[in-house]
Amino acid sequence: MDNIEQRLIDIETAIANQDKVIDDLNQVVIMQGKQIDHLLRQNQYLLTVLENDTVKPQGEEVPPPHY
Repeated sequence: MDNIEQRLIDIETAIANQDKVIDDLNQVVIMQGKQIDHLLRQNQYLLTVLENDTVKPQGEEVPPPHY
C-alpha cells in the first residue's frame, strides 16, 4: 500500500508543479500580449505620421537658411 500512496503523492506533486508552470507561462503570454498591443499602437501612429507627410524623405527636406 505504501508504494501506491507514494505514487499518488508523486503524481499530485507533479500536477502541482505543472499548474505552477502553466500559471507562470500564462503571465508571460499576458505580458507579451500587452507589449504587442503597445507596439501595434506605435506602428499605427508612425504609419499615420508618414501618411500625413509630416516626415519627408531626406532628399525632399529644404536645408536650413544658414546653408
